Amino acid sequence: MSEIVSKDYHQPGGLKQIIPVLPLRDIVVFPGMVAPLFVGREKSIQALEYSMSLEKDVFLLAQRQAKIDDPSERELYQVGTVSTILQMLRLPDGTVKVLIEGRYRAQARRYLPNKTFFLVEVEELTDIPATESEREALVRTVKNTFENYQKYNKKIPQELVHTINSLDDPSRLVDALVPHLGIKLEQKQEVLEIIQVSQRLEKLYEFMRGEIDILEIEQRIKGRVKKQMEKTQRDYYLNEQMRAIQKEMGEQDDFKNEIQELEKQIKRKRMSKEAGTKVRHELKKLKMMSPMSAEATVVRNYIDWLLALPWFNKSRVKLDIDEAEKILQEDHYGLEKPKERILEYLAVQSLNKKIRGPILCFVGPPGVGKTSLAKSIARATGRNFIRLSLGGVRDEAEIRGHRRTYIGALPGKIVQSLRKAKSNNPVFCLDEVDKMSTDFRGDPSAALLEVLDPEQNFAFNDHYLDIDYDLSEIFFITTANTLFSIPPPLQDRMEILRLPGYTEQEKLQIARQFLVKKQVEANGLKPEHIEISDNAILAVIRLYTREAGVRNLEREIASLCRKVAKEVVKKGMETRVEINAASLPKFLGVSKFRYGETEEKDEIGITTGLAWTEFGGELLLTEVVLMPGKGKLIITGKLGEVMQESAQAALSYVRSRAERLGLPINFYQKMDIHIHIPEGAIPKDGPSAGITIATSIVSALLKIPVKRKVAMTGEITLRGRVLPIGGLKEKLIAAQRGKVKTVIIPKDNEKDLKDIPSRVLKSMEIFPVENMDEVLRQALVLTDPESLFKELPEGEARPFYREEVPVSPEVMAH
Repeated sequence: MSEIVSKDYHQPGGLKQIIPVLPLRDIVVFPGMVAPLFVGREKSIQALEYSMSLEKDVFLLAQRQAKIDDPSERELYQVGTVSTILQMLRLPDGTVKVLIEGRYRAQARRYLPNKTFFLVEVEELTDIPATESEREALVRTVKNTFENYQKYNKKIPQELVHTINSLDDPSRLVDALVPHLGIKLEQKQEVLEIIQVSQRLEKLYEFMRGEIDILEIEQRIKGRVKKQMEKTQRDYYLNEQMRAIQKEMGEQDDFKNEIQELEKQIKRKRMSKEAGTKVRHELKKLKMMSPMSAEATVVRNYIDWLLALPWFNKSRVKLDIDEAEKILQEDHYGLEKPKERILEYLAVQSLNKKIRGPILCFVGPPGVGKTSLAKSIARATGRNFIRLSLGGVRDEAEIRGHRRTYIGALPGKIVQSLRKAKSNNPVFCLDEVDKMSTDFRGDPSAALLEVLDPEQNFAFNDHYLDIDYDLSEIFFITTANTLFSIPPPLQDRMEILRLPGYTEQEKLQIARQFLVKKQVEANGLKPEHIEISDNAILAVIRLYTREAGVRNLEREIASLCRKVAKEVVKKGMETRVEINAASLPKFLGVSKFRYGETEEKDEIGITTGLAWTEFGGELLLTEVVLMPGKGKLIITGKLGEVMQESAQAALSYVRSRAERLGLPINFYQKMDIHIHIPEGAIPKDGPSAGITIATSIVSALLKIPVKRKVAMTGEITLRGRVLPIGGLKEKLIAAQRGKVKTVIIPKDNEKDLKDIPSRVLKSMEIFPVENMDEVLRQALVLTDPESLFKELPEGEARPFYREEVPVSPEVMAH
């Protein structure tokens, strides 16, 4: 048993009673109040059941904190209401719905020991009455204030108003009013605990006045919002009406103002004489048209286009050659020929102000910097830069525009780009000029003939504008991966500058000077967070990329930076990661390529050739095997028509030289010859593999191995002459990458060696040849190379040739 030690609300003469306690959350029950309660706590349900078994009385006490699920004695208020259970109903979910009626206020005196629920001894609180005059005044004041409160709070039922007016007992008046006020639980509990009647009435009046003030403010706010909404709606409707009236009465005035504005723009705009005449004529037509007609919109758009073009707006071109050279060197490593050409143009322009813009075509594999070099040229010369991608363009109207008779017609991409450039002399990059195609809508490459012809482009005629526009001061730069897909007439109008693939050392310098810095910054790192050694960069170039440019190299460096960024975030900003060749697999995984593609030993019938692709040079193995047969020539490896003809020419050469090589005249009748070039899924074509195929055939027939460190390229004729080829630089770079020591090239290509980097030439020995005999002497493993073509007595065979059933190189290797 525990005694309650706290404030004593007791007024002598109260009734004492021992009853169970029902703790309440968020509600205070007053005497005379009937309320439904939903009870879910086990203690409370047991208290109700105990109460129902006796007098049906229960002591309702409010909790100090509603969130407490199992309150202690100290967490309950001391004063509550003794109530009678009118009805009790168990619900399917286990909770109990109970209807109670408050009878009188009481104070908890002591809690009796009971584990299942609270059992408490309570004593009734008796009111301390006020004087008659004070009581009458307070009751009247409270009733009047309640009438005022009821005007603001529309939720008060009319029955309650009649009940209140009929009550004269102050305590019953307070108990009836407080539950309907929107005050806090603590305030209601405060009113419940007061035993002085005058104080209860005063406190009730105070709370009602506070509620009335709040309700008045809410009403004022609602009134303001409603008034504002009504004003907004009214303004909207009035504006709509005014707009409709203006549309009916004042539309012509708006159109006149628009015409006047166009006239001012035409007077201010500098344009060619033909364009000025045309735009004034179109404006005169527009004045006579109805503003609502479809034709008026077409004419207005046409005038807007003429006014928007930069007829005489020019960027100030920088003519400082030293500064231009500095900018070009900052942006790109190597590429000496294009840089030299730009500096030459600036030098000539500084001497001759009327020089027309050059038309250059950068041809090279992807990733060598063609488009970025065009941007760098714009920066070096101080011009604006615009780029137009021609990849996939197949409509001539994309270049020259549509005639105005078509709905939705627009100028071509050339004129649209000039409008964006806002100057008449930009650097204009026509990207991927080799990727255009042709269909029934016309040939866009033919439309470019006028654009890129210095003798014609000063009077370029767009179908939409239908007037001449001067393109002669534009610095045109086109880019392409290959030349063979560009029509010869279009090639003839451009100055071709080849951007070959980079050597390993050039890639290393580009990575060190540009790519690493760029990716470190792009990935949020600082230089102190990461260090990539030169050996690591070389390993990335050799083992993780196979390209002529540096695009994949940049991707791999970006991958390294991302891995380091992850380490920095995990371990802190003080982290520093050093990457060398040995640690690369940890960051980039296993290597993607073998470094060096030559064979590990000299093989019969296998020759290393050199090929040119859009992506740079490649080593290309050629395999020949002999099989018993009837003279059939089998060619596989997805070879193009030209390459197949080269194989047939190589075999014809060998047959014509059979006697000199010590072969029987009819050797081909007893065997089939199979020529295969590996990587059969990749298409291959071109004549430059002729001497490679011939060498493999001779090696297989004579059973003499081919030197594995020798690579070759050259076209063969039926007489054995070696003709020149293209792409020599790319091929020699591929040979260097494959650790080839000797390269056989056509004699006529010897002049091209001056364009090859000295580092590449020093790494290998170059043999220029004129005929196939020289090729065989250099390529085959011979103890006496001169004995290969010596005259032999009749019936005597070469010492290295044996008449037997031919076997494959694989069998010979074993």
